[in-house]
Amino acid sequence: MPPPAKHRQSIVDAAVTLFRQRGYAATGTADIVALSGAPKGSLYHYFPGGKAAIGQAAVEEAGRRILETLEDLSRQSNTCGDLVKAHARLLAGWMAKSGYRDGAPMTTVLLENAPHDPAITASGRDALRAWRGLLSTRLVAEGVATERAERLASLTVAALDGALVQARVEQSEQPLHWAAEELAALYEAANLP
Repeated sequence: MPPPAKHRQSIVDAAVTLFRQRGYAATGTADIVALSGAPKGSLYHYFPGGKAAIGQAAVEEAGRRILETLEDLSRQSNTCGDLVKAHARLLAGWMAKSGYRDGAPMTTVLLENAPHDPAITASGRDALRAWRGLLSTRLVAEGVATERAERLASLTVAALDGALVQARVEQSEQPLHWAAEELAALYEAANLP
């Protein structure tokens, strides 16, 4: 059995943080090494593909974290609308705590690398499909027709991502709350006979 990956996770965590704050292009591998505390050789040991491989791992990690959060909120929420409003509250609190300096690490990496980096693009596609899948499954369980649920799930991801950008620019939680409230109203209307 190979030894555990001692520094891999710290490198990925550092990349997620820096991409969230600065973006992909503005973050250098030296910045990632410095924040991670890992020896520089570890970066190339775990990520022989360099920064692009770290970007792919960061997208996968951010996607996994968000999916776990959505799964937890889904278990705690009575409706998909409640789930999205709870997620918006978490996002708003996170943004306010960072002084509106943080963004969405997956978004920055994908905007700067998709579609020209196939591995990063594929990781982003997988994460987005998982989020939409969770939301659409929940909406179908609440009585929304499958095709409509899929479209609403896609709209939800787009709306919350856009609301994060607005929150950062306006330094306000309001765009996130408004987006979640309007999405919840759309879900409720989609359930009406």
